[in-house]
Amino acid sequence: MADSVNYSCPNCSAPLVFQPGKDTVTCEYCGNEFSIAAVEELFNQKQRAAADERRAKETRSRIEGADNEWTADEMSAMHAFVCSACGAQIVADQNTMATECCYCGNPTMLPARFDGRLKPDFVIPFKKTKDDAVAALKKFYAGKYLLPNDFTANNRVEAIQPMYVPFWLFDAKGTGDATFRAEKIRRYKTATEEVTETKIYRCRRQGSMRFEKIPADGSRKMRDDYMDSVEPFDYKDMVPFTAAYLTGFLADKYDVTAEECAERIDRRMETTVVDELKKTVTGYDSVVCDNAGVAKSDDKVMYAMMPVWILSTKYNNEVYTFMMNGQTGKVAGTLPYSFAKSLLYPTIVALVLFPLFLMIFPALLGSGD
Repeated sequence: MADSVNYSCPNCSAPLVFQPGKDTVTCEYCGNEFSIAAVEELFNQKQRAAADERRAKETRSRIEGADNEWTADEMSAMHAFVCSACGAQIVADQNTMATECCYCGNPTMLPARFDGRLKPDFVIPFKKTKDDAVAALKKFYAGKYLLPNDFTANNRVEAIQPMYVPFWLFDAKGTGDATFRAEKIRRYKTATEEVTETKIYRCRRQGSMRFEKIPADGSRKMRDDYMDSVEPFDYKDMVPFTAAYLTGFLADKYDVTAEECAERIDRRMETTVVDELKKTVTGYDSVVCDNAGVAKSDDKVMYAMMPVWILSTKYNNEVYTFMMNGQTGKVAGTLPYSFAKSLLYPTIVALVLFPLFLMIFPALLGSGD
């Protein structure tokens, strides 16, 4: 009994996969392409059938007396599903919305995860392919002189997977009131001394800004600093959510609520408002914010799925993970550091600059006569 849903080609029953950069879903075996709307209707039909089968399954009596070593927490966190293509059992955590069967490779949807308020409002489809992700990572390595040589020479991407990451998008109005300390500095000479004259001003600025779709990822699995670093996403490619875009990709639903993200969004909004107010304090040599307050109003929250490639590689038994924006190709991650190169680098710089030093100051090489 299948409580998962697979997208299968109506012509040859092979798995359907959404191809980054296209607006159709393609069968890689017979070559047929299907519109997003057609595949969405196919998913809705299968989702209804899977829901009916799941309800029937839940009404049956359960087998009792079997040994069970799972803890209550483990049971609540992990769930088993049956692949509708091959009948294999798929184990996924409670936040997985889309995955693939590890036995037959079919893209698999878990319909119960789309129920109710968990359904996203929008999705940005993948534009970057797997090859794009590998090429972007190699480019990310380039020019990093303190990378260990054996890391760059022997590096292989050990795991790469595309994932739709849940994001909260906040609309809001920010009204700011800030006070800035501004200085004008004048330096001049008299007959006996050098004078520095500093005039200090207190500047107050007020203003409002309208924000649209400030992003914050809603997944505990994803590092916030990495997600912030691969921004921005281009919202012109954002479309109303349909599960058809998830075929062939992993997808998680949120496990960080919009309320939990609100403080993080407030900080981003406050920083932007104060920075914009500071830009209006012009004609001074230095400007520092002394005090600021930002009030937020007209809040609105939307739920969206954003495309991210996740790449990992291992070096000295340590795993290094990188994230790439699946729409724009922007990469974020942490690289290993060569301590030996850090010691050698100043020496190389000195050797390069020394001949220049000799050319500029030839008098220093005089005989001393």
